[in-house]
Amino acid sequence: MKKILIVEDEPNMVNGLKDNLEFEGYEVDTAMEGRTGLQKVLKQKYDLILLDVMLPEVSGFDICKTARKEGVNTPIILLTAKGEEIDKVLGLEFGADDYITKPFSLRELLARIKAILRRATEKEASLGTEYVPIGKIKVNFKTYNALDGSGEVKMSHKEFEVLHYLYRKAGTIIERDDLIYDVWGIEIDISTRTVDNFILKLRQKIEADPNNPKIILTVHGMGYKMILY
Repeated sequence: MKKILIVEDEPNMVNGLKDNLEFEGYEVDTAMEGRTGLQKVLKQKYDLILLDVMLPEVSGFDICKTARKEGVNTPIILLTAKGEEIDKVLGLEFGADDYITKPFSLRELLARIKAILRRATEKEASLGTEYVPIGKIKVNFKTYNALDGSGEVKMSHKEFEVLHYLYRKAGTIIERDDLIYDVWGIEIDISTRTVDNFILKLRQKIEADPNNPKIILTVHGMGYKMILY
């Protein structure tokens, strides 16, 4: 049975989501404020987290950012009443896998949960346990660890996701819109500049000369292409 954590401070929302998710066959845990939610995220094992952005004590953004920094790779769906692009971008850059804006339909939320859990299962089955060399670093895509000659390389959850996608598609041209759709799972209304920023950060970590990249190449007018040597 898949276990889902709901971190939400609206009692009616929590109760409604809990009842419906349990009816769908999920095991459900809850937290009503940010600090308790963060403790549960860091100390317990879940298959998916529904995380409200606006929480008492610790925000959903901070929970997401801390979780990824501490190596928690559990899929996260942000629940937000805000629709501004900057909020969406922040959530995704902090490592969220998806977001849904309140008010939302239960049917849509359940569909997104099922899609993310399915992708997580497929990804887990496809990942190896060995480190693979990519430029200056070695990456384990199962444990989300990266190493260079001096030790661990700090990378965000979503940086690993983008790098893994490029690695799996090595040798082919990847359009920015396809990368957004395939990595985050839905068509998200964010600027392609966000993707470019991720590529810039990855180049700084894997390229011998980030200003003259040899591994993640820009294909002008189209997107990117990874070349493995």
